[in-house]
Amino acid sequence: MSGEKSPPAANAHGLQQQAVKWVVDRHISEGWGEDEQNRLDAWLDKSPAHLAAYWCAEDSWNRTDLLSALRPARSTQHQRHGTLWSRWARRVAVLAAIVAIGTAGSAYFSKPSDKTYSTGLGGRQTLSLADGSQVELNTNTVLRIGMSGNGRIVTLKSGEAFFQIKHDNAHPFVVRVGNHRIVDVGTKFSVRTEAGQLRVALMEGAARLEGVGTGGERVTLLKPGDIAIATAGTVALLKATPLELTNELAWRRGVLVFDNTTLGDVAAEFNRYNNKKIIIASDNVGRMRIMGSFQANDLHAVIGMAREMFHLRVVENSNEIVISR
Repeated sequence: MSGEKSPPAANAHGLQQQAVKWVVDRHISEGWGEDEQNRLDAWLDKSPAHLAAYWCAEDSWNRTDLLSALRPARSTQHQRHGTLWSRWARRVAVLAAIVAIGTAGSAYFSKPSDKTYSTGLGGRQTLSLADGSQVELNTNTVLRIGMSGNGRIVTLKSGEAFFQIKHDNAHPFVVRVGNHRIVDVGTKFSVRTEAGQLRVALMEGAARLEGVGTGGERVTLLKPGDIAIATAGTVALLKATPLELTNELAWRRGVLVFDNTTLGDVAAEFNRYNNKKIIIASDNVGRMRIMGSFQANDLHAVIGMAREMFHLRVVENSNEIVISR
């Protein structure tokens, strides 16, 4: 924020004020650049509370016409009075934003009712929410559910989950993953986060994928059949067939489906579900491709396929299965 790091918040109100200042400065500061964005990213990464406060303030900015009107105009007249306008706009915007988020923000931070759920390796769990929505957790997943002043908040810390959301205009359902969030519009969708990459597959309804990065805000509208793959700086949108979407969710039945998939990727997927790991000994073996459906815990099916289909050498011990030529 204009060359200064925000100090640690002493309390919820202080955290709100910091978040508001970040949002206002990012929207109206003409000097906002990569250094400022890096400082914001570092502040957001400090804790989930920072990220929650930031999105709350960002929502207030987007909903408040007053704040939108305070953005500096580019006309000649305003350029002549730019310095004075910028000073007043920033001060008034900060005050207006604090007022705008006062009720919702206080309600969020004064009710620490979040609850965390997790699954172990190979585990699955289905959560039924009070509003009729359902969330299914896949293997090795950590997810936190709570309420903000005006919405339902889920933070996916790691792993994968499938959401069947009962839409409510007054209480939007938001899934946060790092610096991204998915906002439902009456939706069935899956979310997976791994190695700095976010994957969102939309089965029904509509959703918005929103992100904050070096290039500013990014909003991607998702329709049924869309698969969005997002990193810190990019979003790629793919189109899937109904069969591909069905295969995407086969884990809900304990099944892994592969369609012309490399043996290296097959091994990586099985390793998400099993303590005994599959090791591919060479790149040329890893590039071999297979098709088929397997139970997620059936490592012997992989051993049989490697031996019988590809005539590969398989060495198995208590911790791993090594596949080589």
